[in-house]
Amino acid sequence: MHKIALEEHFMAPGLEEYEGAVRKTMQSETYDKLGKRLQDFTDERIEAMDKAGIDIVVLSQTSPGLQIEKDVKTAVRKATEANDFLAERISKNSKRFRGFAHLALQDPSAAANELERCVKQLGFKGAMINGHTNGIYLDEAVNAPFWDKVAELDVPIYLHPADSFDTPHMYNGRKELSGAFWAWTVETGTHALRLVVSGFFERYPTVRIILGHMGETIPFMLWRYDSRWKQYGYQDKLKRMPSEYIKTNIAITTAGVCDINPLKCSINAIGEDNVMFSTDYPFESALIARDFIESTDLTESVRQKVCYKNAQRILKIDAF
Repeated sequence: MHKIALEEHFMAPGLEEYEGAVRKTMQSETYDKLGKRLQDFTDERIEAMDKAGIDIVVLSQTSPGLQIEKDVKTAVRKATEANDFLAERISKNSKRFRGFAHLALQDPSAAANELERCVKQLGFKGAMINGHTNGIYLDEAVNAPFWDKVAELDVPIYLHPADSFDTPHMYNGRKELSGAFWAWTVETGTHALRLVVSGFFERYPTVRIILGHMGETIPFMLWRYDSRWKQYGYQDKLKRMPSEYIKTNIAITTAGVCDINPLKCSINAIGEDNVMFSTDYPFESALIARDFIESTDLTESVRQKVCYKNAQRILKIDAF
Protein backbone atom coordinates (compact mmCIF):
# COMPACT_ATOMS: atom_id res chain seq x y z
CA MET A 1 0.00 0.00 0.00
CA HIS A 2 1.42 3.38 -1.02
CA LYS A 3 1.68 5.98 1.73
CA ILE A 4 2.12 9.75 1.77
CA ALA A 5 2.78 11.39 5.15
CA LEU A 6 2.39 15.13 5.60
CA GLU A 7 3.14 16.03 9.19
CA GLU A 8 6.81 15.14 9.12
CA HIS A 9 9.16 17.62 10.73
CA PHE A 10 12.71 18.89 10.28
CA MET A 11 14.89 21.61 11.75
CA ALA A 12 16.46 24.27 9.52
CA PRO A 13 19.88 25.63 10.51
CA GLY A 14 19.64 28.71 12.68
CA LEU A 15 16.10 28.03 13.87
CA GLU A 16 16.99 25.92 16.91
CA GLU A 17 16.32 28.88 19.22
CA TYR A 18 12.68 28.94 18.12
CA GLU A 19 11.74 25.53 19.47
CA GLY A 20 11.70 26.08 23.20
CA ALA A 21 8.02 25.23 23.54
CA VAL A 22 8.58 21.71 22.23
CA ARG A 23 11.81 21.19 24.14
CA LYS A 24 10.34 22.14 27.51
CA THR A 25 7.63 19.47 27.32
CA MET A 26 10.15 16.61 27.11
CA GLN A 27 12.88 15.08 29.18
CA SER A 28 16.23 16.42 27.98
CA GLU A 29 17.58 13.04 26.87
CA THR A 30 14.42 12.38 24.87
CA TYR A 31 14.58 15.72 23.11
CA ASP A 32 18.31 15.37 22.38
CA LYS A 33 17.60 12.13 20.54
CA LEU A 34 14.69 13.61 18.61
CA GLY A 35 16.61 16.80 17.87
CA LYS A 36 19.24 14.81 15.98
CA ARG A 37 16.54 13.17 13.90
CA LEU A 38 15.05 16.55 13.03
CA GLN A 39 18.30 17.48 11.32
CA ASP A 40 18.74 14.18 9.48
CA PHE A 41 17.52 13.80 5.90
CA THR A 42 19.43 10.75 4.74
CA ASP A 43 20.00 8.00 7.28
CA GLU A 44 17.44 7.51 10.04
CA ARG A 45 14.67 9.39 8.21
CA ILE A 46 14.91 7.33 5.02
CA GLU A 47 15.26 4.13 7.02
CA ALA A 48 12.12 4.98 8.99
CA MET A 49 10.24 5.76 5.78
CA ASP A 50 11.33 2.51 4.15
CA LYS A 51 10.41 0.38 7.15
CA ALA A 52 7.00 2.04 7.36
CA GLY A 53 6.38 1.76 3.63
CA ILE A 54 6.10 5.54 3.24
CA ASP A 55 6.79 6.60 -0.33
CA ILE A 56 6.67 10.40 0.14
CA VAL A 57 6.87 12.78 3.09
CA VAL A 58 5.91 16.45 3.03
CA LEU A 59 8.51 18.10 5.25
CA SER A 60 7.78 21.03 7.56
CA GLN A 61 9.82 23.14 9.98
CA THR A 62 9.10 22.05 13.53
CA SER A 63 6.91 24.23 15.74
CA PRO A 64 6.68 27.06 16.69
CA GLY A 65 9.39 28.33 14.40
CA LEU A 66 9.69 31.92 13.28
CA GLN A 67 6.18 32.89 14.27
CA ILE A 68 7.48 33.75 17.74
CA GLU A 69 10.18 36.09 16.38
CA LYS A 70 9.47 39.67 17.47
CA ASP A 71 11.53 41.43 14.79
CA VAL A 72 9.65 41.41 11.51
CA LYS A 73 12.66 41.81 9.21
CA THR A 74 14.48 38.97 10.97
CA ALA A 75 11.46 36.70 10.63
CA VAL A 76 11.03 37.45 6.93
CA ARG A 77 14.72 36.91 6.19
CA LYS A 78 15.01 33.69 8.13
CA ALA A 79 11.83 32.27 6.57
CA THR A 80 13.38 32.69 3.13
CA GLU A 81 16.58 31.03 4.32
CA ALA A 82 14.67 28.12 5.87
CA ASN A 83 12.69 27.55 2.68
CA ASP A 84 15.80 27.69 0.52
CA PHE A 85 17.41 25.14 2.84
CA LEU A 86 14.43 22.81 2.53
CA ALA A 87 14.32 23.18 -1.25
CA GLU A 88 17.99 22.23 -1.42
CA ARG A 89 17.35 19.13 0.69
CA ILE A 90 14.34 18.15 -1.42
CA SER A 91 16.42 18.49 -4.60
CA LYS A 92 18.75 15.77 -3.29
CA ASN A 93 15.86 13.30 -2.98
CA SER A 94 12.97 14.67 -5.01
CA LYS A 95 11.39 11.24 -5.37
CA ARG A 96 10.77 10.92 -1.62
CA PHE A 97 10.53 14.51 -0.33
CA ARG A 98 8.07 17.35 -0.79
CA GLY A 99 7.80 20.54 1.28
CA PHE A 100 5.55 22.94 3.17
CA ALA A 101 6.65 26.57 3.27
CA HIS A 102 7.67 28.18 6.56
CA LEU A 103 6.30 31.73 6.64
CA ALA A 104 6.71 34.95 8.62
CA LEU A 105 3.12 36.06 9.17
CA GLN A 106 4.39 39.04 11.13
CA ASP A 107 4.17 40.63 7.65
CA PRO A 108 1.21 39.02 5.84
CA SER A 109 2.12 40.58 2.50
CA ALA A 110 5.68 39.27 2.73
CA ALA A 111 4.29 35.87 3.73
CA ALA A 112 2.05 35.93 0.66
CA ASN A 113 5.00 36.71 -1.59
CA GLU A 114 7.13 34.02 0.00
CA LEU A 115 4.35 31.45 -0.34
CA GLU A 116 4.06 32.29 -4.02
CA ARG A 117 7.81 31.87 -4.46
CA CYS A 118 7.78 28.57 -2.60
CA VAL A 119 4.89 27.17 -4.64
CA LYS A 120 5.78 28.48 -8.09
CA GLN A 121 9.58 28.36 -7.96
CA LEU A 122 10.44 25.77 -5.31
CA GLY A 123 7.53 23.39 -5.93
CA PHE A 124 6.22 23.35 -2.36
CA LYS A 125 2.73 21.97 -1.73
CA GLY A 126 1.37 24.67 0.59
CA ALA A 127 2.44 25.90 4.00
CA MET A 128 2.39 24.84 7.62
CA ILE A 129 1.32 27.58 10.04
CA ASN A 130 2.27 26.97 13.66
CA GLY A 131 -0.66 28.56 15.46
CA HIS A 132 -0.96 32.28 16.16
CA THR A 133 1.80 34.77 15.33
CA ASN A 134 2.63 36.65 18.52
CA GLY A 135 -1.05 36.65 19.44
CA ILE A 136 -2.47 37.35 15.96
CA TYR A 137 -4.79 34.60 14.76
CA LEU A 138 -5.44 33.60 11.18
CA ASP A 139 -9.03 34.88 11.05
CA GLU A 140 -7.97 38.47 11.83
CA ALA A 141 -8.35 41.08 9.08
CA VAL A 142 -4.64 41.91 8.97
CA ASN A 143 -4.02 38.53 7.32
CA ALA A 144 -6.22 39.23 4.28
CA PRO A 145 -3.27 39.71 1.85
CA PHE A 146 -1.95 36.29 2.83
CA TRP A 147 -5.29 34.55 2.39
CA ASP A 148 -5.91 36.27 -0.94
CA LYS A 149 -2.69 34.67 -2.18
CA VAL A 150 -3.54 31.26 -0.69
CA ALA A 151 -6.85 31.30 -2.56
CA GLU A 152 -5.15 32.39 -5.76
CA LEU A 153 -2.51 29.66 -5.55
CA ASP A 154 -5.08 27.03 -4.51
CA VAL A 155 -2.81 25.28 -2.00
CA PRO A 156 -3.72 23.92 1.45
CA ILE A 157 -2.60 25.39 4.76
CA TYR A 158 -1.71 22.95 7.53
CA LEU A 159 -2.63 24.50 10.89
CA HIS A 160 -0.22 23.01 13.41
CA PRO A 161 -0.18 23.36 17.23
CA ALA A 162 1.76 25.90 19.25
CA ASP A 163 1.49 27.28 22.77
CA SER A 164 -1.29 29.73 23.60
CA PHE A 165 -0.39 33.41 23.57
CA ASP A 166 -0.95 33.45 27.32
CA THR A 167 -1.48 30.68 29.87
CA PRO A 168 -5.08 30.20 31.07
CA HIS A 169 -5.55 29.92 34.83
CA MET A 170 -7.00 26.42 34.40
CA TYR A 171 -3.49 25.06 33.73
CA ASN A 172 -1.98 26.50 36.92
CA GLY A 173 -0.30 23.79 38.95
CA ARG A 174 -0.92 21.19 36.26
CA LYS A 175 2.01 21.32 33.89
CA GLU A 176 1.13 17.77 32.87
CA LEU A 177 -1.65 19.27 30.74
CA SER A 178 0.75 21.37 28.67
CA GLY A 179 1.92 20.73 25.13
CA ALA A 180 0.70 17.80 23.10
CA PHE A 181 -0.94 16.08 26.08
CA TRP A 182 -3.88 18.51 25.99
CA ALA A 183 -3.15 22.25 25.78
CA TRP A 184 -2.13 22.21 22.12
CA THR A 185 -5.36 20.43 21.20
CA VAL A 186 -7.40 23.14 22.93
CA GLU A 187 -5.37 25.93 21.32
CA THR A 188 -5.37 24.52 17.78
CA GLY A 189 -8.97 23.37 17.78
CA THR A 190 -10.02 26.82 18.99
CA HIS A 191 -7.90 28.47 16.30
CA ALA A 192 -9.60 26.41 13.61
CA LEU A 193 -13.04 27.17 15.01
CA ARG A 194 -12.22 30.89 14.91
CA LEU A 195 -11.96 30.50 11.15
CA VAL A 196 -15.30 28.70 10.99
CA VAL A 197 -17.37 31.08 13.13
CA SER A 198 -15.80 34.27 11.74
CA GLY A 199 -17.22 33.67 8.28
CA PHE A 200 -13.73 33.05 6.92
CA PHE A 201 -14.88 30.22 4.66
CA GLU A 202 -17.58 32.41 3.16
CA ARG A 203 -14.90 34.93 2.20
CA TYR A 204 -12.56 32.15 1.02
CA PRO A 205 -14.81 29.26 0.00
CA THR A 206 -12.05 27.35 -1.82
CA VAL A 207 -9.39 27.49 0.91
CA ARG A 208 -8.57 24.15 2.51
CA ILE A 209 -7.24 23.90 6.07
CA ILE A 210 -5.56 20.72 7.30
CA LEU A 211 -5.53 19.75 10.98
CA GLY A 212 -3.35 17.02 12.44
CA HIS A 213 -3.88 14.73 15.43
CA MET A 214 -7.19 13.40 14.15
CA GLY A 215 -8.63 16.88 13.76
CA GLU A 216 -7.84 18.22 17.27
CA THR A 217 -11.17 16.69 18.52
CA ILE A 218 -13.28 18.79 16.10
CA PRO A 219 -14.78 15.84 14.15
CA PHE A 220 -16.29 14.47 17.36
CA MET A 221 -18.25 17.62 18.20
CA LEU A 222 -20.08 18.53 14.97
CA TRP A 223 -23.59 17.87 16.25
CA ARG A 224 -23.02 19.97 19.36
CA TYR A 225 -21.54 22.86 17.39
CA ASP A 226 -24.68 23.06 15.26
CA SER A 227 -27.00 22.59 18.22
CA ARG A 228 -25.42 25.41 20.23
CA TRP A 229 -25.17 27.62 17.14
CA LYS A 230 -28.93 27.49 16.75
CA GLN A 231 -29.71 27.67 20.45
CA TYR A 232 -27.52 30.75 20.93
CA GLY A 233 -29.27 32.51 18.07
CA TYR A 234 -26.39 32.66 15.59
CA GLN A 235 -28.29 31.24 12.61
CA ASP A 236 -28.07 34.48 10.65
CA LYS A 237 -24.35 34.94 11.27
CA LEU A 238 -23.38 32.34 8.66
CA LYS A 239 -25.09 31.02 5.56
CA ARG A 240 -24.61 27.42 6.66
CA MET A 241 -24.17 25.48 9.89
CA PRO A 242 -20.63 25.28 11.34
CA SER A 243 -20.41 21.53 10.64
CA GLU A 244 -20.96 22.13 6.93
CA TYR A 245 -17.93 24.40 6.63
CA ILE A 246 -15.85 21.89 8.58
CA LYS A 247 -16.84 19.07 6.24
CA THR A 248 -16.21 21.19 3.15
CA ASN A 249 -13.08 23.15 4.04
CA ILE A 250 -11.19 21.18 6.69
CA ALA A 251 -9.26 17.96 6.19
CA ILE A 252 -7.44 16.07 8.92
CA THR A 253 -4.51 13.72 9.36
CA THR A 254 -3.90 10.78 11.66
CA ALA A 255 -0.59 12.27 12.85
CA GLY A 256 0.08 11.31 16.44
CA VAL A 257 -3.17 9.38 16.96
CA CYS A 258 -2.92 5.68 16.14
CA ASP A 259 -6.33 4.56 17.35
CA ILE A 260 -9.04 2.87 15.33
CA ASN A 261 -11.93 4.42 17.26
CA PRO A 262 -11.25 8.11 16.54
CA LEU A 263 -10.23 7.19 12.98
CA LYS A 264 -13.57 5.57 12.23
CA CYS A 265 -15.43 8.36 13.97
CA SER A 266 -13.56 10.95 11.90
CA ILE A 267 -14.26 9.15 8.64
CA ASN A 268 -17.94 8.89 9.52
CA ALA A 269 -18.10 12.52 10.67
CA ILE A 270 -16.25 14.43 7.94
CA GLY A 271 -16.06 11.88 5.15
CA GLU A 272 -13.55 9.41 3.75
CA ASP A 273 -12.23 12.04 1.32
CA ASN A 274 -11.05 14.31 4.15
CA VAL A 275 -8.81 12.03 6.22
CA MET A 276 -5.09 11.49 5.48
CA PHE A 277 -2.32 9.36 6.92
CA SER A 278 0.63 10.95 8.75
CA THR A 279 3.06 9.93 11.48
CA ASP A 280 4.31 13.12 13.27
CA TYR A 281 7.91 12.01 12.77
CA PRO A 282 10.20 12.14 14.69
CA PHE A 283 7.95 12.76 17.69
CA GLU A 284 5.97 9.57 17.06
CA SER A 285 6.92 6.18 15.64
CA ALA A 286 6.47 5.67 11.91
CA LEU A 287 6.33 1.91 12.51
CA ILE A 288 3.45 2.23 14.97
CA ALA A 289 1.66 4.46 12.48
CA ARG A 290 2.24 1.89 9.75
CA ASP A 291 0.95 -1.01 11.83
CA PHE A 292 -2.08 1.03 12.83
CA ILE A 293 -3.17 2.08 9.34
CA GLU A 294 -2.45 -1.30 7.76
CA SER A 295 -4.29 -3.35 10.40
CA THR A 296 -7.28 -1.07 10.94
CA ASP A 297 -10.59 -2.51 9.77
CA LEU A 298 -11.23 -0.38 6.66
CA THR A 299 -12.27 -1.29 3.16
CA GLU A 300 -9.33 -1.25 0.78
CA SER A 301 -10.79 1.65 -1.17
CA VAL A 302 -11.04 3.76 2.00
CA ARG A 303 -7.57 2.67 3.14
CA GLN A 304 -6.15 3.81 -0.21
CA LYS A 305 -7.80 7.21 0.17
CA VAL A 306 -6.45 7.66 3.70
CA CYS A 307 -2.96 6.33 2.92
CA TYR A 308 -2.27 8.33 -0.24
CA LYS A 309 -5.09 9.18 -2.63
CA ASN A 310 -6.55 12.05 -0.57
CA ALA A 311 -3.10 13.57 -0.11
CA GLN A 312 -2.41 13.25 -3.83
CA ARG A 313 -5.60 15.15 -4.61
CA ILE A 314 -5.50 17.81 -1.91
CA LEU A 315 -1.78 18.58 -2.22
CA LYS A 316 -1.58 17.93 -5.97
CA ILE A 317 1.20 15.39 -5.60
CA ASP A 318 2.05 13.74 -8.91
CA ALA A 319 3.13 10.21 -8.07
CA PHE A 320 2.19 6.57 -8.53
